[in-house]
Amino acid sequence: MLHSRLHRAFLVAAGLYGAAGVATAAIAAHAAAGTATGELLRTASQFLMIQGAAIAAAAALGAGWAGGIMTAGTLLFCGDLLVRAWTGQRILPLAAPVGGSLLIIGWLALAWSGLRRPGSGPG
Repeated sequence: MLHSRLHRAFLVAAGLYGAAGVATAAIAAHAAAGTATGELLRTASQFLMIQGAAIAAAAALGAGWAGGIMTAGTLLFCGDLLVRAWTGQRILPLAAPVGGSLLIIGWLALAWSGLRRPGSGPG
């Protein structure tokens, strides 16, 4: 199992990402529906909720590297989309592509953790 502080940090990130995803979905559907801003918000919302669940799973399964990589990737990818939606500016050059690449790597790290420890999952 992950170190207790790290485990809690990933669970906090997962909960915050999930909550932000639901709130962002509501804004996209009601306040920004049918606009380019709404599309950015909708995409960010989907990624926040999916990645929040994945980070929680990684924490629960003790896949620390996967959770950390996913947490960073989500912050960069969704953060860039949200900043662009509200300001029209990027947070950093290539933040979204780098964040997206980290998300892919995080999912592969989660798969790798399952391959490395067969039979170590719950149940």
